[in-house]
Amino acid sequence: MNLLDYLPGVPDFPKPGILFRDISPLLANPAAFKETIAQLDALAKTFDYTHILGIESRGFIFGSALAHHAHKGFAIARKPNKLPLASHREQYGLEYGSDSLEIQQSTLPTNAKVLLIDDVLATGGTLIAADKLLRSAGFQVSGAITLLEIAVLNGSEQLEKNHIHHKSVLRS
Repeated sequence: MNLLDYLPGVPDFPKPGILFRDISPLLANPAAFKETIAQLDALAKTFDYTHILGIESRGFIFGSALAHHAHKGFAIARKPNKLPLASHREQYGLEYGSDSLEIQQSTLPTNAKVLLIDDVLATGGTLIAADKLLRSAGFQVSGAITLLEIAVLNGSEQLEKNHIHHKSVLRS
């Protein structure tokens, strides 16, 4: 099964020059979604981790399904001001602007070894921010996995520069 067939590109969304990959067809197809989680699990097994951090918002979908499948804890990294309790925050740049991520201070145990997950690796900014966020909060980051890497944006090179080990199911 070619999972890329279930990720159609939407040109110029959310801004001109951006090719957005729509995950809706993949999620709507049970066989494709099951295969996605199986392939993410195969990548995840190469890391030593106790918890998965899903990055808002599509990382929540893949991260929670993978955490359930792998019997691991799951935590979320949210956009600013969406968590009710005291949070750690990290600002980062995107290929089309800037944003921030937050994790609630009480979410992870102090000895957590965290695997980051997101749907797409573009420039690497979001995963680098999540890594910095967790490390500044005192957690160990095991690495990062994504469903799709957009190779032309050189995100994997940025992750390497920041000493983040990354694997992706697909590259385009």
